[in-house]
Amino acid sequence: MNEWLGELGMFLAQLLILVVIVALVLAVVMRARSGGSEDRSQIKLEELNARRRRRSRRLRMAASEPTVRKRLAKSFRRDDKARGKKGDGGDASRPTVWVLDFHGDIKASATGRLAEEISAVLDAASEGDEVVVRLESPGGLVHAYGHAAAEMDRLRQAGLSTTVCVDKVAASGGYLMACCADRLRAAPFAVLGSIGVVAQLPNVHRLLKRHDIDVDVLTAGHYKRTLTVFGENTEEGRKKFLAELDTVHELFKRYVAERRPELDIEAVATGEAWHGTEALPRGLIDEIGTSEAYLAERMNDARVIALSIQARRGLAERLGLSVSHGIERSVERGVEALDASLWQKR
Repeated sequence: MNEWLGELGMFLAQLLILVVIVALVLAVVMRARSGGSEDRSQIKLEELNARRRRRSRRLRMAASEPTVRKRLAKSFRRDDKARGKKGDGGDASRPTVWVLDFHGDIKASATGRLAEEISAVLDAASEGDEVVVRLESPGGLVHAYGHAAAEMDRLRQAGLSTTVCVDKVAASGGYLMACCADRLRAAPFAVLGSIGVVAQLPNVHRLLKRHDIDVDVLTAGHYKRTLTVFGENTEEGRKKFLAELDTVHELFKRYVAERRPELDIEAVATGEAWHGTEALPRGLIDEIGTSEAYLAERMNDARVIALSIQARRGLAERLGLSVSHGIERSVERGVEALDASLWQKR
């Protein structure tokens, strides 16, 4: 009897493996037939007014006596019914505030998604609507953030009122993006500015020379390579490299000055960064406050809708990302613990 049960279990296990293999083969075949041309992204919309209303009701119910909760529930149902009769929650005639998020890394990797979200907003927005971008970035590569800023400029060019909210940091390339808005709002301790350009390059030529290792750097064009990692750098190359940095800095300053004409660009384009309360008198921002406070204020007279476009991932990708995120979070916790210990020692 035990042997029969064992054989049956083995058969079922093999059958399950076979089914999984067949399913994977079919998925690969269907993927190949479609040519990978299907849209693997999805748009996500959330009306923040409704979310706030739900949370408020839950808190009111939780804080009320049991005898009062029934009356509150009836009152909420009446409100919903009246809201439904007016159509679309009673907000159809109100302007819409579209909320986008940008979290920047050194390569501004989220620019592609931001560009798609801006296109979606431009297709759907009406006269009187506003776009709020919750921006967080310490800056990064010049060409990457130049592209991101150009995408932000599309909102201004389309005539849409644009507000950038900075709760933590918008420095260097992040500020390049932020200055594209009609209005720039930052939290008191948010970091802004850093209007400057930096480049650093290690050079191991002397180390290689000490070990009798030659490196030939061959170029066509006098300034094709100014500074190198392995070759011998010259004073002429350094001067040319610095001149290129100065050119990028001038382009940076001109870009910011055009979008914030009242700003004393020479006074703030020193590469320094300031906190929100320091940035306000310098003209880097227009007002102090957090994004949450601003959106809560706008909910009084507008529909506030958060929009995001997210890529759909397959099962294998989701599993891989789960493992990756777990490892990443473990590392982050270790760094946070180290930071906390250092802070306590100060």
